[in-house]
Amino acid sequence: MTIISTARSRRRERILRAVAVIAVIAMIATLAGLGMLWMRIRDTNGSGGIPASGTRSRTTTLAGDLSKSSAPAPDMTPASRVRRAVAAMSMEERVGQLVMASLSAGTDPSSLEDAIRNRHVGSVLIIGNWTNGTAGVRQATDALQSYAPANNKLLMTTDQEGGQVQHLTGAGFSTMPSATQQGGMGADQLRQSAAVWGGQLAQAGINVDLAPVVDTVTVPRASNAPIGALDRDFGLDAAGNASHATAFIQGMRDAGVQTSIKHYPGLGSVTGNTDFTADGILDTTTMLDGDTINAFGTVITDAQPGMVMMALATYQAIDPSTPAAFSPTIIDGYLRARQGYQGVVTSDSLSAAALGGFQPSELGVRLVEAGGDLACIGAPDYVMPILDGLNAKAASDEAFAAKVTRSAERVLTLKYQMGLAG
Repeated sequence: MTIISTARSRRRERILRAVAVIAVIAMIATLAGLGMLWMRIRDTNGSGGIPASGTRSRTTTLAGDLSKSSAPAPDMTPASRVRRAVAAMSMEERVGQLVMASLSAGTDPSSLEDAIRNRHVGSVLIIGNWTNGTAGVRQATDALQSYAPANNKLLMTTDQEGGQVQHLTGAGFSTMPSATQQGGMGADQLRQSAAVWGGQLAQAGINVDLAPVVDTVTVPRASNAPIGALDRDFGLDAAGNASHATAFIQGMRDAGVQTSIKHYPGLGSVTGNTDFTADGILDTTTMLDGDTINAFGTVITDAQPGMVMMALATYQAIDPSTPAAFSPTIIDGYLRARQGYQGVVTSDSLSAAALGGFQPSELGVRLVEAGGDLACIGAPDYVMPILDGLNAKAASDEAFAAKVTRSAERVLTLKYQMGLAG
């Protein structure tokens, strides 16, 4: 019995000693933790542990600071701001950003007030023979901008290439040489000249020039009705055209004006002018990875134009089933995926004769389905059918509605970059 009692006594002693050791270790750990907390409090407030105010303890201050630091900061990158802006739009507002209506010389700007205010059209093309100088054009562009929301102004565009394609003339506008004559300038001289021409556009309220032409003429010039016969190209080989287009874009940008290269993937090998005919607009020679299409890729990389305008011709060796402006093979498959262009893709005028076989309500839908963004419309009576077609398709097709949203984001991104939205 005594032996058993002694053994039990020894076990109790060992247990008590173990408990004592654990208690000491726990106390040391607690003191160390309190010491570290005290140091953090002192470092955070910088006042040696004295409360910052008479009503709030240091511990409360630290807890508040830690809470603030753990909250994620709002994403203020341009891309995130654009996504939030588009997400706040109705689908009709997004659709409106994908339409470029036109105002011809002699037409009152109020003719577009309803389209801009109520149908949310986000871009206007100033076309025709405007002879009333920078002041006269500015009066029209100011009126048009007054119809748009203060935080989402209009892309105000025109075709001011030079030579036979110069829509704006009169006091304040220089007489621009043709693109072929511009091709005879050095790159530096062309950039300086383009900066002057761009400054005149800016004075008139134009913020995008639908130029330069990057097409390379590969057939006898006189037979190439849309480009060579009108001296609209720089008259050089593909590499020379690319370098001069880059200089033109840089000069315009120096003046605060964006640009659109055209007519992707090139109109230099057809005979018919897509504005006026559906005949002779099948290109049988242009190929992917060829010099003429890669000239556009060079300009995209070197100059980063605000837009790329799609041709309305059909390209037999690339996608013989549909015009380039409606070809996902050309837009999504090559321009975007292969050449890396993620900006705004616009069409040549969807009211052109080349597209006479399509219903107007189909035109904008086909452009967006192919990966395009901005429907350029020369004829005023096409605007509402194109808007209605886009809205109807978006309302019935979620996948298409997602494409509309993505296109609206690309258009808004350009507007943010230009200071037109925010």
